[in-house]
Amino acid sequence: MKDLTTPISDDEISQLKVGDQISISGTIYTGRDAALPQLVELIRKDEVPFDLKGAAIMHTAFSDAGIAPTTSSKLEIESSIEPLSKAGVKIHIGKGMLSEKTADALAENNSIFVITPPVAALLTSKVLEKKCVLFENEGMEAVFELKVKDIPGIVAIQDKKRI
Repeated sequence: MKDLTTPISDDEISQLKVGDQISISGTIYTGRDAALPQLVELIRKDEVPFDLKGAAIMHTAFSDAGIAPTTSSKLEIESSIEPLSKAGVKIHIGKGMLSEKTADALAENNSIFVITPPVAALLTSKVLEKKCVLFENEGMEAVFELKVKDIPGIVAIQDKKRI
């Protein structure tokens, strides 16, 4: 198990390989279909109210019932991965297959795609603090900032290589 703490550096990403088991601690952000395209729009306008450099984003909604990754290949989510990676996001956490174009964009921006078990109780137990930071009107699909300890995952895409 390789322990990572956000913000993640380019050097740390470069040392990972497909199949590596990782544990992520620090601050991660969440977002789903409703919020991620809006976050991309804020990136285009240079209006994101927090730093995305070295960030991790979990493709999920967040509610008191917990978190679990959503299908990252949904158009609204997958289309956000390239601009988020260009803006500095190093780790995208989700599930599902991604297109070759998205894998190329991850490689170009030294970012990775990590799959994590869709076990809401386990993942939720790793959340220490939460607060809504953007698009509160989207409810549980808003962007949340989470303080986490030891979110487990497996590197699924790194430098165009896949599981």
